[in-house]
Amino acid sequence: MRRLVLASASPRRKQLLGDAGLDFEVRVSGVDESYGSFEAPAEVAEELARRKAKAVAEIYEGEEALVIGADTVVALDLDGGWKLLGKPLDAEEASEMLTELSSSRHAVITGVCVVVAPGGKTLTASECTWVTMREISPLEVEAYVSSGEWEDKAGGYAIQESADAFVSSLEGGGFDNVVGLPVGLVRTLLAAADG
Repeated sequence: MRRLVLASASPRRKQLLGDAGLDFEVRVSGVDESYGSFEAPAEVAEELARRKAKAVAEIYEGEEALVIGADTVVALDLDGGWKLLGKPLDAEEASEMLTELSSSRHAVITGVCVVVAPGGKTLTASECTWVTMREISPLEVEAYVSSGEWEDKAGGYAIQESADAFVSSLEGGGFDNVVGLPVGLVRTLLAAADG
């Protein structure tokens, strides 16, 4: 039986996978998460997920394993093209991101990659959820940033915590995708990889 490995340090992804009833271990990839130019945010999310999964799969090359990599990006569709919002470096940047997301309809895209070891067979896909946020007042931004919930979160917010109060609606993908791991997509890729 193949081992199942999650190539992520995210406690949110770990919880979502565990809640889905899957038995797995965690191995952090430590790969470079920088990116260059891109046509669509899904390209970035899928490329980073692929890097993570492939790096960890190399560790398990002598064993039977399925390695899951994932990466979530938040993207604003602006007149000049897409603007990606990564993880804020500090409270000031988190405040700027939340202010920019206020009254917006933005995309949250999670790329998922499953790599089969040995052999390196790779399956990659992504899910997009459109998130509409209401207007967030400067006082709300200040209080949210003070809470520290923004830390290590793409776009500077966590929908599974108190930032759900800013969200008016979700379209397209699921809540779990906005949290950081579309479980249905993971199951589909695992089934295809193990087939």
